[in-house]
Amino acid sequence: MAPIAAGDLIPDGTLSYLDQDNKPHTVSIHSLAAGKKVVIFGVPGAFTPTCSLKHVPGFIERAEELKGKGVDELICISVNDPFVMNAWAKTYPENKHVRFLADGSAKYTQALGLELDLTEKGLGNRSRRFALLVDDLKVQVANVENGGEFTVSGADEIIKAL
Repeated sequence: MAPIAAGDLIPDGTLSYLDQDNKPHTVSIHSLAAGKKVVIFGVPGAFTPTCSLKHVPGFIERAEELKGKGVDELICISVNDPFVMNAWAKTYPENKHVRFLADGSAKYTQALGLELDLTEKGLGNRSRRFALLVDDLKVQVANVENGGEFTVSGADEIIKAL
């Protein structure tokens, strides 16, 4: 399947998260994005170096600026379970705006056409690093990285596109 691109409608899919009482829940991407401007960014894995030290912090640090430019939601997706995503989110106590959602079986990542096979590195199927600017379910910008790069999917690039 071809990767999601500008002009495409995002597929619907169900992702999971833990509430404040550590109870698991699911949420539909369409329920979060319909009628809104959202940034959905994906990372290969929670607690991995580039993801933890550059990608996620960039969106946390620039969240107010993104909100000021009309972004309603900032959503981080990773092919991890909701328990891992919850623990990872807690490592960013300054975070007030980025929502961490789990795609444990990579079904949504596959629906986007953004899966990355890292089996040879012992990591299994993951997500390519990406950032999508979505307005009422339609992709306005699709910044997808090649391999392990981090050049086009950061918060700075999305801000430039706004």
